[in-house]
Amino acid sequence: MEAILDQATLRAHEQSLPYAGAVTPAEAFQLLQSDPKIVLVDVRTNAERDWVGRVNIPEEQHYAIQWSLYPGGTQNPDFISQLEAAIPNKNVVILFLCRSGVRSRHGAKLATENGYVSCFDILQGFEGDKDHLGHRKTIGGWCSAELPWLGA
Repeated sequence: MEAILDQATLRAHEQSLPYAGAVTPAEAFQLLQSDPKIVLVDVRTNAERDWVGRVNIPEEQHYAIQWSLYPGGTQNPDFISQLEAAIPNKNVVILFLCRSGVRSRHGAKLATENGYVSCFDILQGFEGDKDHLGHRKTIGGWCSAELPWLGA
């Protein structure tokens, strides 16, 4: 576990990230399996989780807090208050996940700005990048790494 967090912190330093670090989907899953206190915050919309799928990890490690709202895509004005209600301990290791790794970075940054000290972005997100046909879940991300997930 320490080696993964050290590598994630090194990535943060190398890329000047404004939060603790970044992990690959496989590293995130290893962390979640190694320590039940580590949590994952899925910042995708409720619609994305319902229609596309979600990670299959223990419920006590999985929080759904939308970064943006569906429909419309406006930023969730209650993101931090919802995060604080769900995870009051600001010292917990939090892994942020979105579709492809953009909103999760925003979530990790904002959480860090609000006193959370161990925020990590999950690189490539749940679905990863689009392939040559414009489809996701085949290049990068939680799904293409064949980590446990539940389909819609």
